[in-house]
Amino acid sequence: MRTRLLPLMFAPLLAAGTAPRPVLRPMTTLHGPLVRLGDLFAHAGRDAGRVLGPGPAPGGRIVVAAAQLAYIARRYDVDWRPASSGDRAVLAWPGRPLARAEVLPALAEALHGAGAGTHARIIIDRFDPPLVPVAPKPTPVVSALAYDAGSGRFSAVLMLSGAGIDPISVPVAGRAEATVELPVAATRLPAGTVLAAGDLRQVRRLRSAVPAGAVVQADEAVGQQLRQMVPAGAPFLRNMLRAPRLVRRGAAVLIRLDRPGLALTASGRALDSGAAGDRVRVLNPVSHAVLEARVAGPGLVRVLPGVPPLVPAGGRAR
Repeated sequence: MRTRLLPLMFAPLLAAGTAPRPVLRPMTTLHGPLVRLGDLFAHAGRDAGRVLGPGPAPGGRIVVAAAQLAYIARRYDVDWRPASSGDRAVLAWPGRPLARAEVLPALAEALHGAGAGTHARIIIDRFDPPLVPVAPKPTPVVSALAYDAGSGRFSAVLMLSGAGIDPISVPVAGRAEATVELPVAATRLPAGTVLAAGDLRQVRRLRSAVPAGAVVQADEAVGQQLRQMVPAGAPFLRNMLRAPRLVRRGAAVLIRLDRPGLALTASGRALDSGAAGDRVRVLNPVSHAVLEARVAGPGLVRVLPGVPPLVPAGGRAR
């Protein structure tokens, strides 16, 4: 019988001997605004989750000295005593500065509702970022918005809220500038380039930075010829574009004459450069007649019906 009773007699002692004693946590990283008993003591027992009070603000810390730790341990029956007056617990809640980019979407939405453009560029005059928790990410809400459509100036209050944090109020001011999407040169383009779709790329720029006369639709530029070199990234101005030259001065051309029931062609030389539809002078090298013709295609001109030669055959000017 004694062999059966011994285990029962010593069972409470064995169970008590296996429970770890509370240990001071000298440094604790908090994950919220509240301090719990378990943040100060490891193995604090059944009250480890008890809330003791508010902790530091994000990015801050508090120090609990030995005397206060001893008081807390006695009050909540934690079997711990300070070894010296130098014992302490440091409680820190990591924080980070709120990034400017995090508030721009909320400001953009609010300003759009107030009449600013959908793609207005928001410029904040000065931004003193508050410290917010590393996680979770706070949610900004715009309030007290004042917007002047004429100048684009605005002022507002950003209310930052999130799980476990007290709302943070941040005043902001700045301006919302209208933007426009337009084509620019994808690379450096020399004079004489006939623009293809691959020579252009779309960008969005402040309307105030777009020069007067800039092309804002890609199809206004594609197929046109550059009068001058355009650097990479530069917009296309209408006065630097022209219809492509299909006939160049001094180049060989095919002269065509169409009359009812008759179509004649002859080789000639252009005396002028011209785009489609332009009137140019062409020389018939056989007869030496100078004719007035209209550019009909690359290297092709059509003699205007009923118009006599500018210089008749033989080279005598009329």
